[in-house]
Amino acid sequence: MPQEMLFGINRLVRSTKHPMPYLRGWIHPQWEYPSRWSKNSPMHTYTLSDFDFTLPPHLIAQHPAPERSSARLLDGRTQPCVDRIFHALPSLLRRGDLLVLNNTKVINARLLGEKATGGKLELLVERVLGGNQVAAHLRVSKKPEVGATVKLYCADGQEDGFCATLLGRWPAADSALFRFVLSNNAGDDPYTLMQRHGHVPLPPYITHADTVDDAQRYQTVFASQPGAVAAPTAALHFDQALLTQLEVSGVQLAQVTLHVGAGTFQPVKTENLAEHSMHSEWYDVPLATQHAIEACRTRGGRLVAGGTTTVRTLESWSRSGVASGDTRIFITPGFEFRLVDLLITNFHLPKSTLMMLVSAFAGYPLIRELYREAIAREYRFFSYGDAMLLERQVPSAG
Repeated sequence: MPQEMLFGINRLVRSTKHPMPYLRGWIHPQWEYPSRWSKNSPMHTYTLSDFDFTLPPHLIAQHPAPERSSARLLDGRTQPCVDRIFHALPSLLRRGDLLVLNNTKVINARLLGEKATGGKLELLVERVLGGNQVAAHLRVSKKPEVGATVKLYCADGQEDGFCATLLGRWPAADSALFRFVLSNNAGDDPYTLMQRHGHVPLPPYITHADTVDDAQRYQTVFASQPGAVAAPTAALHFDQALLTQLEVSGVQLAQVTLHVGAGTFQPVKTENLAEHSMHSEWYDVPLATQHAIEACRTRGGRLVAGGTTTVRTLESWSRSGVASGDTRIFITPGFEFRLVDLLITNFHLPKSTLMMLVSAFAGYPLIRELYREAIAREYRFFSYGDAMLLERQVPSAG
């Protein structure tokens, strides 16, 4: 399947009797330590197969927990790991710690429509550009010609001439994304048009069509900066009561922005990790957050990242010195973390860049063990699933 059609798996999964066909062929039948290394010794060269594992399909969460903070939390800071509930988080952090959260807002980026010939198509808007232009993935049997205008379906009772005109590929002629101009009779901007007519871009492993409940729950309670096509899922567990409790307990809060792209769901395909081309995402570290981090370090507090997207943001800024821009940071075992001390994260897809990130953060052997435990204890996986709390591994001397 072409890269630009990856998001269309959503439709494929929903139209089949088998809920997980697209997982066949890349979930490994076993999850054992590779023979070339022992559990207690470092491993210096990793390949894609090292991040594969078997996941029983019934553990893939199709709906969120009844209450945000009622999700389970696997505390992996000590061995053996401990089963907790997410609302216990304030008791696990310390006065003076700084919790940094990603305030990106998921947009209704999935747009359905048809060509003049009647052929169906689907857009997944990855980024809003200037001049009512967007960069989007395109799923269609035959690509329309540059300059062609296609009809996009409107929400019930809100027909307003919604359409898209193809300008070419973006950002280069050989790129996977396409550049469109979105328009309607009233000249509304893309955000308004997507909010009115678009669908929640649920992950490809969620098999139901988006609902009113998804519009609320596939969004953090503090989302304020529109631009993501996937939620920062670890942050979905925070409700306002829990945030207030954290502040009362002396944990300070700060925010960054990273607009999560569809590439977050794409499994790595090259066995040699060095050959993987990382997707680009836009981030921002506000000046207030920079000051909060400096103050946290001064008082001896720990920096707690509310999700892998926050880790990517902070570590990108730390390395580049650029507070706002695009990042392609690819974090794999051996990466030296400069800022983050603790990580709150959900359980990730096999062979994904996020599996590699958490393995780099907490240590490959520990992540293997925690995932085995999570499966054995029937934790719920992926975006609507449960969470775990990790501590950054201390590099061994020598």
